[in-house]
Amino acid sequence: MKIGEYDTSTPKGWLRAQGQDVQGWLGLAAALGILAGLMTMAQMGALAWIIAQLISADAPLDQLSGVFVALLGVIVMRALAQWGQESAGVEASLRVRSRVRARLLDHLAAVGPVGLADRHTAGLGGQLVEQVEALDGYYARFLPQMRLVLVLPLVILGLVLWLDWLAAIFLLLSAPLIPVFMALVGMGAERLNQQQFVAVTRLAGHFLDRVRGLTTLQLFNRAEASIDEVFSAADDYRRRSMRTLKLAFLSSAVLEFFASVAIAVIAIYIGFGLLGYIDYGPADELTLFSGLLILLLAPEFFQPLRTLAQHYHDRAAALGAADGLLAVLELPVSTTGHGQEPRGKTSGYGASVHVVETSISYPQRGRVLGPVTLSIAPGECIALVGASGAGKSTLLQLLAGFVQAEQGCVEITPSAPIAWMDQRPWLIQGSLADNLRLAAPGASDAQLLEAVSSAGLGEFIATLPGGLETGLGERGVGLSGGQAQRLALARVFLSQAPLVLLDEPTASLDADSEAQVVIALKRLVAEGRTVVVATHHPALMALANRVLTLEHGTFQLYEPLSDDP
Repeated sequence: MKIGEYDTSTPKGWLRAQGQDVQGWLGLAAALGILAGLMTMAQMGALAWIIAQLISADAPLDQLSGVFVALLGVIVMRALAQWGQESAGVEASLRVRSRVRARLLDHLAAVGPVGLADRHTAGLGGQLVEQVEALDGYYARFLPQMRLVLVLPLVILGLVLWLDWLAAIFLLLSAPLIPVFMALVGMGAERLNQQQFVAVTRLAGHFLDRVRGLTTLQLFNRAEASIDEVFSAADDYRRRSMRTLKLAFLSSAVLEFFASVAIAVIAIYIGFGLLGYIDYGPADELTLFSGLLILLLAPEFFQPLRTLAQHYHDRAAALGAADGLLAVLELPVSTTGHGQEPRGKTSGYGASVHVVETSISYPQRGRVLGPVTLSIAPGECIALVGASGAGKSTLLQLLAGFVQAEQGCVEITPSAPIAWMDQRPWLIQGSLADNLRLAAPGASDAQLLEAVSSAGLGEFIATLPGGLETGLGERGVGLSGGQAQRLALARVFLSQAPLVLLDEPTASLDADSEAQVVIALKRLVAEGRTVVVATHHPALMALANRVLTLEHGTFQLYEPLSDDP
């Protein structure tokens, strides 16, 4: 895929493409950097002039007051330009990172839970944070510095050439050593950064798995061993980080060495030239002012190259991060052909569903569903039954848009949000209200209470001192299994979705909790929504207008039940 002139299938082209919309900020950062460089040259010139006048011309200080004022103004302008350069670069980086992170979140949502099943949530979280943040230095510092390198050294070289062409030759001969060595180091740094990102992603998943499994580890007396495993994984990441830092410090030392040698050669030439020991070329024409100005400008000639060398590691880190981010962005999107864009709430009206000759296959399992054809009328309740592995969950995932059909089509009308609930509802650490508002962020307290009452949780909420503000632990710690299911059902009531998909909602519940959930589901069906439920529970089958039996991914004969659920 190409955006403009960039091939976004490669990390380098993708990084360049992301910067297209912030070219104005990058250009401003570069322009202010050039202005700061010119002010630095003016500052060096003023210092050389003051020293030459004080030593060679014995000028009194009061005659140089104007030059001192001008020098102060140049210093202030240089500081303001440097501040502006940094601010513009940071703004460009912030905009790119915000856009990339939003695009990643949108893509992950489009891929769906089934498409992300083989990826660890901790690893994805690390990519959304660590790898996106690794783009900062590339846009804030490296790209503006690339433009400065093309301008400032040439301006300084031209000025030194005008003052003394032999000193300019010394600068010209030593300058290429820095970018050549910088490129060689950069290739190794990019590879190390890629390995480091992989290691930190693996470490995040490793640690999260151990935290989630603390109870099991304690029961099987493996807690101490798991601590050692986490320590080993963390130590591996430490070694990789130190290897990257070692390369960075070593490369910086070598680059400083080359620049220092070149400056030392120029200092020796100017010193011997002013003392009269060198009479070759323009050495006889050296003055204190010209010699001192060349000596002051020599470090500034190498400074943009040295700064670029420092930020070259930002480029390597960004390339390593882009490689991992591209792998996520290239995950196939699970779309089934029916619209899933929200178009507002639809209350009291069910969705119509049409599935036509649709099949789904997985690489390791072959065909798991289809070809199936199914029509569901608005407000109808369908129960899917069958043995484990018959395709019930896959059909629900197809209707939800989590998986992509290899053939056939799925049409759902109206195109509106779909409510999904399975036997393990997702609950966050926060209050009951926070968990409910995941389905309806703008819901009032009265609407929340109405939803929990419909789900059969009203009496329980009333007994809590904090009411809806009562806190829950991670994954719903503080609620029983039945209460967690009913809280998830309350979210379904709040969502006002015309199509509700339920995957074994009463599995692993005791008899009393099952009865409470079934009562709440009866209220949901009575609202007139279209409900499709995969179940083995007779009470849920009794709610359905039709019971469809799946066997080896295809429908068998079904028995129509009463028209009124």
